[in-house]
Amino acid sequence: MHENSSGRRLVTAGAGTIALSLSLFAGQLVATSGAAASTSIPAASVAAAAKKQVSIRTTYTPRTLKIGGSVKITVTYRNPANGAAVTSGTVRLQALRNGKWSTWAARNLNKKGTATFTAKPRVTGYFRTVYTGNAVFAGRVGGATRITVVAPSSSRAAKVLAEARKHVGKLYLYGAAGPNRFDCSGYTMYVYRKSIGVKLPHKADSQQRYGRAVSKGAKKPGDLLITRSGGYGYHAAIYAGNGYMYDSPHSGARISKRKIFSQNYVVRRLA
Repeated sequence: MHENSSGRRLVTAGAGTIALSLSLFAGQLVATSGAAASTSIPAASVAAAAKKQVSIRTTYTPRTLKIGGSVKITVTYRNPANGAAVTSGTVRLQALRNGKWSTWAARNLNKKGTATFTAKPRVTGYFRTVYTGNAVFAGRVGGATRITVVAPSSSRAAKVLAEARKHVGKLYLYGAAGPNRFDCSGYTMYVYRKSIGVKLPHKADSQQRYGRAVSKGAKKPGDLLITRSGGYGYHAAIYAGNGYMYDSPHSGARISKRKIFSQNYVVRRLA
């Protein structure tokens, strides 16, 4: 490889020599030689790279709320170069549910560069905002924010959960109904009677006939879960929220909070 007097670099390729003159234009490397030596950049990529980034400010008020309460989400976008509001483009409010982000609502930015949402989450989880961009500014995904949903301290469901937690760690014993050892239906029978005065039979299959039937999608912490084989109820637990339950599993195990292990179950509301 040699350099001639004009400052161009000569690249030897096979029997011939190709002269390349490279210049930097608008932040991109552009080949000014013939087509044989040039590399083209797609126009869409150039346009995307040229778009500006927005600055973002998001507030969640409150971040901890009771069941049935609302959280207000306000997001504002600015041009970081001059602080001016970004007034066009769509913002999506998304929630993380079952490992996937789903869109709850969408708003257009107003003249102040702001979009406002109100959400009523039923369970604790994460929210984020997603700006889709416009002709000048690139899209941007906001950071995930945890919103905690708790049962009111005075509610019957809260009393059930408080009692259920008291016995975490106690060993399973077939036929036992507390207060030191429990089987599955003995545990639920004891917790509901002790916390809210509801009397249940000492058998999971019989317990599924008590209370009010609730769909799986509408279940709330404090609900009774009966796992079934066909239509027969063979295991009893208390729903803890977020796909978890409190139960006394089997011989050798202890009462714990764990993932719901089967989709064949019914929900009964007692609290």
